Amino acid sequence: MASRRGIVIICNLDTRGEDIVFVKHLIEGRGHEAILLDFSMEEPPPFPGDIRTEDVALRGGLPIEVVREKYRSDRDTATNNQIDGAGRIVDELVKQGRVHGIIGIGGGTATLVATSVMKRLPFGMPKLMASPMAAHPAYIDKYVGTRDITMHHTVLDIVKMNPLLKAQIVNAVGAICGMVEMTQGTAIVFDKPCVAISSFGFGEMAVQSALSMLEDAGFTPIVCHAQGKGDKAMEEMIRDGAFQGVLDICIGGVIEHLFKGNRDPGPDRLLAGVETGIPMLLAPCGLDILSYGGRADMLEQTKDRVQYVQDALRVQVRTTADELRQAADVIAERLNRARGPWTFLVPTQGWSSLDRPGRPIYDPAADAAFVARLKEKVDARERVKEVDLHLYTPEFARAAVDEFVSLWGEAKARPVVKEMAS
Repeated sequence: MASRRGIVIICNLDTRGEDIVFVKHLIEGRGHEAILLDFSMEEPPPFPGDIRTEDVALRGGLPIEVVREKYRSDRDTATNNQIDGAGRIVDELVKQGRVHGIIGIGGGTATLVATSVMKRLPFGMPKLMASPMAAHPAYIDKYVGTRDITMHHTVLDIVKMNPLLKAQIVNAVGAICGMVEMTQGTAIVFDKPCVAISSFGFGEMAVQSALSMLEDAGFTPIVCHAQGKGDKAMEEMIRDGAFQGVLDICIGGVIEHLFKGNRDPGPDRLLAGVETGIPMLLAPCGLDILSYGGRADMLEQTKDRVQYVQDALRVQVRTTADELRQAADVIAERLNRARGPWTFLVPTQGWSSLDRPGRPIYDPAADAAFVARLKEKVDARERVKEVDLHLYTPEFARAAVDEFVSLWGEAKARPVVKEMAS
């Protein structure tokens, strides 16, 4: 049996009862401390939590009476108040060393509140949400976002204990207890500088080849899947200080955002590296395509272009010279603000496994239009370097890693400039 750990249970007791008591007893039966945090907004709960809803409300800024009134007339305000209050309380418990994991139990509102609190907690801390909303396609992105939250799909609503629901609750509690008993915790230690690498299937050979090369050069490479969520998470982790450099080989998220593709990571792609000043090696993998699978409207709009069908869900559409020029404008504007050294490494023989002679996506004229515009718009034109290679090769990986090592040395040689307080 692992040592005693603290597990926070987030729920709304006014609409839940014996099922939550059952959860608490199961956790305690494993020898852990179960801290029941109640955020009830509708009615006074039948019994108080270890952390009462009155205390949660006040920490959010409103008395519980106002929260209940708002719940009927302005539910969003009431919910946000309880999220803020619960988050502040859990933050304090974490600082006190009392929390080693967190579980949410309930329906839509409970899922929103619990996962919002979970997002405040550090990477690596066990977080589990047991809910019938766990697989809802319209909400799952809101609940999980880019955080390491485990969703347990109960299928059944968390209302009135019954044999089927009991089976799901036992599984959920077993999962969170197993996590806190086996977790290595949040103090993850690296003995080498961490370098993020953006990757997806059409650039995978370069990425895979680069991993051992980076390790040989004295770095710990960490791959981030550039499918919209992974590259967005990479940006957030750069800002959090998790990465000291980046091989941003797959930057297609820039053009996906501009033209509403399926891999859209949001409007801030590249900005974390630009603003934090870490060394950045960039390459154009992913700029050659837009992901429109399952989008009948966008596939119809682009029906006159080459469309590469991977499967029923994934269809890649070739980008045009004009779209690439617009992407170059955005990338150049961001790179012109970079606080650290960067290189944009352009392989002239093609940008992905789809973009090569004999493949339908191959369009060197469109690729050349991007390079010309990028060179025109960046202030440091010498940092846009062309190599007579194809991106989907170990040889390109070698060139990229060598250039990154050079950038790393350049960053280390730069004097530290401290900004004076105004």
